[in-house]
Amino acid sequence: MTGILFAALAAAAALLLAAGFTLGRSAARRAGRDGHDLGTPVEHATFHTLHTASLAAPPLRAGLTEDTARKAARTLRSLLGTEALCLTDRGAVLAWDGPGGGHHREQALARVAQVLRTGRAESLRSECAEPGCPLRWIVATPLTGEDGVAGALVAYGSRESAASVRAATEVARWVSVQLELAELDRSRTRLFEAEIRALRAQISPHFIFNSLAAIASFVRTDPERARELLLEFADFTRYSFRRHGEFTTLADELRSIEQYLALAGARFGDRLRVTLRIAPEVLPVALPFLCLQPLVENAVKHGLEDSPDVCRITIAARDAGAEAVVTVEDDGVGMDPAVLRGILSGESAQPSGIGLSNVDERLRQVYGDGHGLVVETGIGAGMKVTVRVPKYHAGVHRDPPLSDQV
Repeated sequence: MTGILFAALAAAAALLLAAGFTLGRSAARRAGRDGHDLGTPVEHATFHTLHTASLAAPPLRAGLTEDTARKAARTLRSLLGTEALCLTDRGAVLAWDGPGGGHHREQALARVAQVLRTGRAESLRSECAEPGCPLRWIVATPLTGEDGVAGALVAYGSRESAASVRAATEVARWVSVQLELAELDRSRTRLFEAEIRALRAQISPHFIFNSLAAIASFVRTDPERARELLLEFADFTRYSFRRHGEFTTLADELRSIEQYLALAGARFGDRLRVTLRIAPEVLPVALPFLCLQPLVENAVKHGLEDSPDVCRITIAARDAGAEAVVTVEDDGVGMDPAVLRGILSGESAQPSGIGLSNVDERLRQVYGDGHGLVVETGIGAGMKVTVRVPKYHAGVHRDPPLSDQV
């Protein structure tokens, strides 16, 4: 990822140098004509180039498709100042901006076949028989991705220009970086989804079996409670196994936890004692899906399944300025801190069903290393897990309601 970001910065710098020769002249003309102090021509060209590039970046970050190419083509043509521009993948012209599309569009792929084959830029004369057509010279440059050449950027001009060749090459390089970042985003999403699938797999089959067994035990003695527990079980599994969405709200996550605890309470009875301390103002905060429920499952496992004693679990969520702070604390058997460090670092295999390392890794991926789990524990001393979630963070948003995802 660092290499891609470095390439993005390098491409942006080269983009400024390549596009500045055109924009600097137009900026100087505008400044003199309008009589306003817009800074030096170079300063204005720099701003204008960066602004124009920023308009093309969002669609390109979604990958190379007909829709994204169409949205980006006009801005890229403006950036280069060419008569026409087209974007292709390896098999089709995705977008054309400017004149001449009627008779040049079909010839574009034939013109860039060498570029697609070799991955090297080509500059050649346009063999256009249309009278009055301004497109007399072609600069075709490759667009690359993780799997090699993904397509081409083709700039059309009225004459041969070494500066135009350099500018088109650098703009294509910048576009390629955006496409690589798009692939990185998709890879991150696939990784996130894979980690959630792994976490779902850790929802203990024994928990599901024991929950159903506990519900069955109330069917004759307390049918109404059996019905309520069955509804809790249905809602809990529906939430945990939803198909879409990386993020949820603290309110929805806590609701799922309450359902989990209701099912655990049906099994363990008075041995499970839960205290909730939730500040209402943090309930709308968005956070990664299934990042709290595994912490509660861990508390139940170490407080009840590994001990015959009564287990007290306290779940608290409070407002801490720019963050929401959530803690899950139990008075169970605890854990050797050295063993815990090995689990969180990936050096040791974690016991089945805990899920702490999965949650810790996902929090760090989303918010950075400063927002991993903070765990206080010791053998026989219980465990306290703290999660600090920024109230607002780029890319973190509430996903559509559950009813829209199943």
